[in-house]
Amino acid sequence: MHRLALVALCLLLIGCTESTRRPASSLERSIPFREDGHLAFVRDGDTLVTIAIEIADTDSARQRGLMERTHLPERSGMLFIFEREEMQGFWMANTPLSLDIIFVNGDSQIVSIAKYTRPYSTETISSQYPARFVVEVPAGFTDTYGILEGDRIRWRRHARPLAAARP
Repeated sequence: MHRLALVALCLLLIGCTESTRRPASSLERSIPFREDGHLAFVRDGDTLVTIAIEIADTDSARQRGLMERTHLPERSGMLFIFEREEMQGFWMANTPLSLDIIFVNGDSQIVSIAKYTRPYSTETISSQYPARFVVEVPAGFTDTYGILEGDRIRWRRHARPLAAARP
């Protein structure tokens, strides 16, 4: 009986080893970050922190957002730009990363922050006030850098996108 258990254990270990050698599926590969510009979080004229941003300013880019991203470089995020200032709603259905979602009005003032969003959730995360911009950063970013409602953003797009950053 002990030999049978030992053989079963060996087969199980071999199976686990073989599965780690298989190439990652497309969903397991990290989508590279594309640096389109920089964004600064500002309070009373002083810059709190600056991040590299990927810009989502088309319908398809806004819908895709950070879905299926497994990694973001340190001090980076995604800036969503909308045509009009209005109530915004986001969800995390295909997003494996927990994020802080920062809603910003047309005057570049932060009007609400949703912290530590739940990965893969279909729950809608809504702005508390109308927003024209939304910034997504890794969960905990707003606590780490002390970003608060009432702070402002300043951003600039690069003349041409830089090469994709590696995770």
